[in-house]
Amino acid sequence: MPALREQAADALAQLQAELGDAIVEHAGAFGDVVVRVRRDAWRRSARVCKERLGCDYLSFIGGVDWMPTPAVAEEGSGDTSTPAQPKEQTYGTAGSEGRYQLLALVESTRRKSWRVILKTDLPDDDLHAESWVAVYPGADWHEREAWEMYGFVFDGHPSLRHLYLPSEFEGHPLRKDYPLLAREVKPWPGLVDVEPMPGEPGDDDTEDGGEAT
Repeated sequence: MPALREQAADALAQLQAELGDAIVEHAGAFGDVVVRVRRDAWRRSARVCKERLGCDYLSFIGGVDWMPTPAVAEEGSGDTSTPAQPKEQTYGTAGSEGRYQLLALVESTRRKSWRVILKTDLPDDDLHAESWVAVYPGADWHEREAWEMYGFVFDGHPSLRHLYLPSEFEGHPLRKDYPLLAREVKPWPGLVDVEPMPGEPGDDDTEDGGEAT
C-alpha cells in the first residue's frame, strides 16, 4: 500500500479500532486513506468518522459504475470508442466485488488534511444502502443525485425525488450501458467533418482539372 500521510494513518487506525471486521479492504491514494466497508456498516462508518474522527464536513457522496464503456461503432468506420476507456472491468483503489459502488469523502474543518474516503459495494440486484442524512444532513442532495443518475436507493432518506431530471424521465444516465442519443447519432468521440484544404482532393475549386487559386 502506498505510504499514508501521518494524519491518514491515524484515521485508519481509529477506523480499524471502531469498525473491526466491517472493513473489507483499505489502501492509500495520494497520501489519503481509502476504506471499503461492508454495506451493512455504511451508516455506522459515517457516524464513526463524524463522532470519533471529527470529520464534520461531507465533501461528497457519489456513485461508480465500473462496467467498461460499451464500444460504439459506425458502419464502415470501425470502433470509435476512446482508447482511454478500459476494455475489461477494472476497479479502483481498495477494490470492489462488482460493478456498482458508493463512495464518499469526509473531512475535518478543524484539523488540516484530516480526511477519509469511504466505499461500499452494491450488488447488481439490490442497489440499496443506508442513507447518511441522519448523520450528515448535507447528504440529502448527494443521495438524490446518485438515486437519479445510478438508480441507487437510500433507505431512510426523507424524500428521494428528482433533482435534475423531469419526474417522467426513464433510466439512469450515468450507468455505462445507458443509451445516450448523442452517441447513437454520432458515435463518441464523434467524427469531425473537416473541410479539405485548397488543392486537396475534394476541394470544389480543384475539381474537373481546375487549379487552386
